[in-house]
Amino acid sequence: MTDFATLFIVPTPIGNLDDISARAIEVLNSVDWIAAEDTRHSARLLQHFSIPTRTLSLHDHNEDKRTAMLCHRLKDGESVALISDAGTPLISDPGFILVRKCREEGIPVIALPGPCAAITALSASGLPTDRFIFEGFLPVKAQAKDNLLSQLKGRTCTSVFYEAPRRIVSTVSDIARVLGNRHIVIAKEISKTFETYVSGTAEDVMAYLHADAAHQKGEFVVMISPAQVDLTAIPPEAMALLERLCEHMPLKKAAAVVAEHYQLKKNALYQAGLGIKKE
Repeated sequence: MTDFATLFIVPTPIGNLDDISARAIEVLNSVDWIAAEDTRHSARLLQHFSIPTRTLSLHDHNEDKRTAMLCHRLKDGESVALISDAGTPLISDPGFILVRKCREEGIPVIALPGPCAAITALSASGLPTDRFIFEGFLPVKAQAKDNLLSQLKGRTCTSVFYEAPRRIVSTVSDIARVLGNRHIVIAKEISKTFETYVSGTAEDVMAYLHADAAHQKGEFVVMISPAQVDLTAIPPEAMALLERLCEHMPLKKAAAVVAEHYQLKKNALYQAGLGIKKE
C-alpha cells in the first residue's frame, strides 16, 4: 500500500459559474496544488469562490516538465487538482501526459463529472446520440482537413468537433463542399446569455454566419449528422440473417458475420441493425 496522494481531474464551468459542483469546490479547496492551463485565467474562478489553494501552470508547452515535478509531489503526499480554462480537462485540453504517467506510477487518479461543451451541445442538438465520435479540433492544414471531412461521408454516427471563431466560416464552407447537403448543427456561447444553436444544411448555417458579424463570435461546437444508409442496397436475405443473428449475439458481431458472408459493408449492416433493435 502506497502513501501517494491523489490527482483529481476537476471540470470547471464553460460559461455559467453556477455550473460548478459543490464537490469540485470542495476538492479545489482541499488539495495542496491546483495545476491550471492558464493560472491568470483560472485566478478569476478561484477568487470568485474564495479558493486560496496554490496554483501552478500546466499547458501544452510545459506538460512534460510539469509531469515529472507533479508526480514527485504526489508521491510525497501532496494532492493535486488538474483544471483547464473551461470544461473537462484532457478533452481537447492538456493533461493526458500527466494522467498517463500517474497511472504508470500507481498514483491514484479520480475524475469528477462536470461540464463538457461537446456533450452538452450534443445532448441538445437533435442529432443521434447513441453513437458519436469526437474529433477535437479539425486539422489546420487544408489537405488534412479535407481528408478528415472525406472520412465522414460514410460515417454512420454523429461527428462532433470544436472550432475557433476565426475558422468557423471556412470550416462550414469546407463541409458544404465536401459533404454537400448533410444536416449539421452548430452551437456557441453554451450556458451563456447568448447561447445559440443553428441547424440545417451547411449552406443554411453559412447564411446565418454571414448575416451578422456577431454570429461568427464565440467558441463553436460543430456536429454533423450520420450518413444515411440505403437499406435497399442490402439484400432481403442479408437483413433476415442479421435479424436472426441479433437474437443470439451482439449487433456488432452479427453485422460482421453477415458482412463477411454477403460481402457487404459492416457499417451499413450495423446501422440497419440499429433499426431492428428499435422496433
